Amino acid sequence: MSTELPQSSVPPPTGVDEPSSAPTRRTFIATTTAVGGAVVAGGVMGGTLLVDDDEAAAAEAPPESRVSLTVNGTRRTVTVDNRTSLLDLLREQFGLTGSKKGCNAGACGACTVLVDGRRVNSCLTLVVRLEGAEVTTIEGLADGDELHPLQQAFVDEDAFQCGYCTPGQIMSGVGCIKEGHTGSPAEIREWMSGNICRCGCYVKIVRAVEQTAGRK
Repeated sequence: MSTELPQSSVPPPTGVDEPSSAPTRRTFIATTTAVGGAVVAGGVMGGTLLVDDDEAAAAEAPPESRVSLTVNGTRRTVTVDNRTSLLDLLREQFGLTGSKKGCNAGACGACTVLVDGRRVNSCLTLVVRLEGAEVTTIEGLADGDELHPLQQAFVDEDAFQCGYCTPGQIMSGVGCIKEGHTGSPAEIREWMSGNICRCGCYVKIVRAVEQTAGRK
């Protein structure tokens, strides 16, 4: 009888120290993440290279419009960002700094000017809406060295203190008189209520408007 044992058909177990050729879960995740990031980065870089410089500049530039208007009797034509307010145009491009930037929200009246004879808050008025309009600011009221009657009335009545709101008060007062809202001190106060004087010179302001309107 033979004493040799039969050979097993099952392969011997792999030793614990022998490295495995199959990827682990951690290796698989790390590899796919790195490859995906490289693909995304390559796509962004490739897309940037494909964009023309002129097209990129046009995409970044804000929309502009060409507008012609008359300011204090002078015809002006400008190209402006469509978001430009009349107040910023007057102060920053035309150098007409008499109109003051108070609240920049239409609540104080310091920026009041006349557009086609009507009072507006220039901080809320877009230039692109003023094609062909006639704008009058505080600088356009006087005739040379001769003050406008309401300007002179403000001096006579001492209707100002710090003076910051004065240009807007005068422009609003001129509009108020043209509109015919000067029947009484109460009516003047009502129609001038959009102009705030932080120094509290309202009584003298009303007197100045009355004086100019012919009510003594």
